[in-house]
Amino acid sequence: MHAPMPSSPTTPPPGRGGTWSVGTLTYSLNGLVVLFGLLLLGDFAYSLRERSVVPISQVMLRQQHASDLITSLIYGSIPAILTMVMWPILSVWSDRTRTGWGRRIPFLLIPTPLVCLAMVGLAFSPMMGRWLHGVMGGTGSVETWIIGVFAICWIVFEVFALISSNLFTALVADVVPSQVIGRFFAMFRMVSLGAGIFFNFSLLKHAEDHYIPLFLGIAAVYFVGFTIMCLFVKEGQYPPPPPVSGPTLGRIGGTIRETIRSPFYVLLFLTLALVALGGMPGNIFMFNMAKSYALDLDQFGKAQALIYAISIVLSFPIGWLSDRFHPMRTAFACLAVFFSLNLVAALYVSDARSFQVMFVLISVAGGAYMTASASLMPRLFPRLQFSQFFAAANVVINLFAFLGTPLLGWIIDLSGHWYQLVYIASALLLGGSLACWLVLFRFFKRLGGFDHYQAP
Repeated sequence: MHAPMPSSPTTPPPGRGGTWSVGTLTYSLNGLVVLFGLLLLGDFAYSLRERSVVPISQVMLRQQHASDLITSLIYGSIPAILTMVMWPILSVWSDRTRTGWGRRIPFLLIPTPLVCLAMVGLAFSPMMGRWLHGVMGGTGSVETWIIGVFAICWIVFEVFALISSNLFTALVADVVPSQVIGRFFAMFRMVSLGAGIFFNFSLLKHAEDHYIPLFLGIAAVYFVGFTIMCLFVKEGQYPPPPPVSGPTLGRIGGTIRETIRSPFYVLLFLTLALVALGGMPGNIFMFNMAKSYALDLDQFGKAQALIYAISIVLSFPIGWLSDRFHPMRTAFACLAVFFSLNLVAALYVSDARSFQVMFVLISVAGGAYMTASASLMPRLFPRLQFSQFFAAANVVINLFAFLGTPLLGWIIDLSGHWYQLVYIASALLLGGSLACWLVLFRFFKRLGGFDHYQAP
């Protein structure tokens, strides 16, 4: 027996007769456990990649004396512009794809080996940079050549990694019943944090001297875990996509115009963009900040592992609260704490000890917001067009990142690497997002509120 595909992400009644349904998929308890196990295996592989590649590569860039502007371009602007270009195309394409494997799995499976090859390139970028410097007769500095090769490999990595980042969430929205999606995202977060604990407590301290075997090992784990998930998770049946005319870019433009006609979506995208940009400086410059306050790599890794351990304890209760009280409420509460702690840090941090304390508190608060808000977009966007609306939101978010992160990196360089600016910028941006969220509540209530919401 198959349940019909709902037209909006309203929460259906609890599963009856020991079954849970989403679209044409119906799960028994055992089926739900198997689904969760496969998705969480993929999530572990994905999260290990996400939690490790940036810190290892930041260590490599610092060894080559890359400026804060270069760092912000590589970790902020390049991913942002790729996201703005790629995600709308991929989202429309994926939403309209119908294959025997489903509409998400082909887009997740095919790029997996290419992501791994890009990670191999990152591992050997110092070696390739030194080789090219010699081939070119010593033109320029060795560091410049290494950073150039690294940047090329990073772009290739981002191109294929961004596909999984977008469509993995879309796959979850398609195959996980909404009765349990908040708790599932909490489990997702717990696995992700577990991967982070493992990496930061055991492996990060070796990044300066052993980045090649670290990259190769993580690439192997990612390939095996993500491939198994893609091969065994089954999607349901989707109705035929509505007929359209015109090129893909025209359809993308139509989707974006559709979203911006709704003041609710415009305000939602702006709010999410301010939150994302407010949390981004701490992520991009975290390693440089730790070094500036004389915190060594081992201490930094253990602080990061503590953050993830605390976050694991908080994840499932926050996910349950989001299911019980709605992520509009829980995410707002976590955001208020996130803002307050950045404001305190801007006034308080002055040495390694105070940085370590506030680093832990701010990171836990930011992680709590991520857990609380993980099910927000699946609850607010139309289910059949989820990927398109998700992409539209990320175009706005990444436009802010593309413009904002290099500006902050340039200012930090001009200030003589005064990293207190990171806390000041984050507090200002998060304060703006809180103000937008208060207005967003009013629009949300007009659309039915917590009990009768209908996606515009």
